[in-house]
Amino acid sequence: MDFIIRKATKNDMPAVLGLIKELAIFEKEPNAVEVTVEELQQDGFSENPAFECFVAEIDGIVEGTAIIFKRYSTWKGKILHLEDLVVNPKMRGKGLGTALLDYVVKYGHDLGVKRINWEVLDWNEGAIKLYESKGAKVLRDWDVVHLSEEGINNYVVKLNHASI
Repeated sequence: MDFIIRKATKNDMPAVLGLIKELAIFEKEPNAVEVTVEELQQDGFSENPAFECFVAEIDGIVEGTAIIFKRYSTWKGKILHLEDLVVNPKMRGKGLGTALLDYVVKYGHDLGVKRINWEVLDWNEGAIKLYESKGAKVLRDWDVVHLSEEGINNYVVKLNHASI
């Protein structure tokens, strides 16, 4: 199967959002996606983009995506965060996911990052085996912490009340 991996364009964002929604379904959170095509276009293609995106394309159709952004580790220095790596369910097992991961790793290497971070659900054994086979270390003793938009707002309200 012939495919290409390339940097995404604004015009790819509807397809990328479709893949993000597919990932949410796979991760058993079908209603969790709030981001819009317009937000992806603005946030990824502004003067100071919040993320970078690569796509896997077959016959002009986006069938996979990898979304990354730069971070900084106080222990290591410059790092990349791989937010999502998604392949259309009908195209899984054909090498697109590995090709996207390879592209991200080469990109990080070219940037001179000291580490690439991402999360994987503990029940996604197929992905875990793939990542470990590539030399990644799955840190099973760390917990991911999220503070939602509602949580942020509540936190700030409490801060504001405490300072009165």
